[in-house]
Amino acid sequence: MSTAVTASHVDSGASAEAADMKFEVVVIPVADVDRSKKFYTKLGWRLDADFPFDNGFRVVQFTPPGSGCSVQFGAKITSAPPGSAQGLYLIVSDGAAARKDLVARGVEVSEVFHPGTPGAQFHIEGGGRISGPAPKHAAYNSFATFRDPDGSGWLFQEITTRLPGRGFSNLDVATLTELLQEAEKHHGEYERIVARQNGKTPEEAAQDGKLHVEGAR
Repeated sequence: MSTAVTASHVDSGASAEAADMKFEVVVIPVADVDRSKKFYTKLGWRLDADFPFDNGFRVVQFTPPGSGCSVQFGAKITSAPPGSAQGLYLIVSDGAAARKDLVARGVEVSEVFHPGTPGAQFHIEGGGRISGPAPKHAAYNSFATFRDPDGSGWLFQEITTRLPGRGFSNLDVATLTELLQEAEKHHGEYERIVARQNGKTPEEAAQDGKLHVEGAR
């Protein structure tokens, strides 16, 4: 009798916290490791590692400025054909400035554009692109593209304001302050309710809530 457990057999009342998973490395296939190392150095990216081994295996890692994710390439690291990595996103707050920086480093970069048809940013031949940034610099809609020596494709995507649910790090100070103050207020109200449930007078409960809010500042 099989003892395999599937999701449908797990008690619906049981819950487990998902393991913390951080996406930190993307492997890029290359034909010439030293040529690629020279190119990614020219981009101004940080060289994290270059480890060769006696059996011919070699791993090189670079990290773009401000990125939590790195790229790796090397020898005997992947069987994918060189140049096959496409649609690699680099998120920037100013597409024109990012493009200008790479051009100054001697990298060939497309003009800044916005898609005239859905998915035009991925079209290798450049079809469906409209010259210039998106109207009013609408977030997520302005791009510029460039390629590494093997033809793997990178694109800048300009994001000035993120969609909801993408974390606090992109909120402006005023918005973040308002959210924190609101959280403090509601937590203070919660403390007052708990105090009342514990038999304290309304005045004592209100004081408990006030002290909690003041202590959080």
